[in-house]
Amino acid sequence: MKRMMIPAPTVRRFSSAIARNRTSLRCLAESFTATHDFEMPSFPLFDRTGAHRYVRSSRFSVGGHNWVIGFRPNSFNHASANLFCVDPAQDVRARFTFNMLEKDGGASLTNHGAIEHVFSPKSDCRGYFKFVEKSKLEPSAGDSGGHSLTIRCDLTVITKPDVVVNRNKLFLLPQPDLAGHLQQKWKDGQGADVTFSVGGQLFKAHRCLLAAWFLVFKAELFGPMKEKETQCIKIDDIDPEIFEALLHFIYTDSMLVDEHYKESKPAKLHHLQVASDRYGLDRLKVMCESKLSQCIDVETVATTLVLAEQHHCKDLKEACIEFMAPCNVLQAAMATDGFKHLVASCPLVMKELLDMVSRSG
Repeated sequence: MKRMMIPAPTVRRFSSAIARNRTSLRCLAESFTATHDFEMPSFPLFDRTGAHRYVRSSRFSVGGHNWVIGFRPNSFNHASANLFCVDPAQDVRARFTFNMLEKDGGASLTNHGAIEHVFSPKSDCRGYFKFVEKSKLEPSAGDSGGHSLTIRCDLTVITKPDVVVNRNKLFLLPQPDLAGHLQQKWKDGQGADVTFSVGGQLFKAHRCLLAAWFLVFKAELFGPMKEKETQCIKIDDIDPEIFEALLHFIYTDSMLVDEHYKESKPAKLHHLQVASDRYGLDRLKVMCESKLSQCIDVETVATTLVLAEQHHCKDLKEACIEFMAPCNVLQAAMATDGFKHLVASCPLVMKELLDMVSRSG
């Protein structure tokens, strides 16, 4: 198998230091596999840029698509790392691992397993929220400014469809699209046998599929009223947009992504998190938790922390507390209305927060 070296991309500068990139690539019939090394300056230099800012690699190409590595402090104890597919026009199936190496590609500071993800225009980023402990990134005693760190990304882009070989004949199998068929039936209303009235809007659905997911509806959907040809269930305590997002997940096993769910507007995610917990959709609940952990900011962190505490989201709660641990962040968060609600409704969480602040001091 031949190895082909791709010239290093354009050098970018961060915090007056130089970040270097190097990619090696090998091609198989059904996939492209590359190892990309993103070398960064000493961690303390860019840790001062703030917990919200990414240090990004230059673009590198694998499997006909452009990729970028993003790294940021993210929380008090950990730094996160994410792989971005740059402007994917269609679904891109990939498998990758990140690991942090010491200077000159030495010993690994991490040992993470592989992540497989389908990158798309609606989901162009995936990675490790707790990638590496910050304590491991500090230079050792006596290191005279030459300390650098390297993120090594092993990336495989899968390009070939499934194949079945039988008696020297080659059969190409189309990709499975059960979710697409179910979504179409939902949109068309074909075979729908139950209707929900939510805030004045009507949503048609299929009771068999709903009962498999919504245990709270199972008795009602298959109880004494099951023989009725038309059944309408009225729900008054949920926003129609949120209920539509619940149905979208039921039919597609994916999260509805639109303008309301961008990082700048986490309020819709808050409502969806509450609804998924109420209806026992644990997978959707974790999806919401993951997205909320990626868009924590000073204005919303207290509100998100209350939500995490009330709905038993341990990882999201930990991320919020670590985010607020630095004194300057805590002071800014204390000026928000959400923090006043946090103090009034979650006194035990306040104790955990104060303990974290005292340790960080």
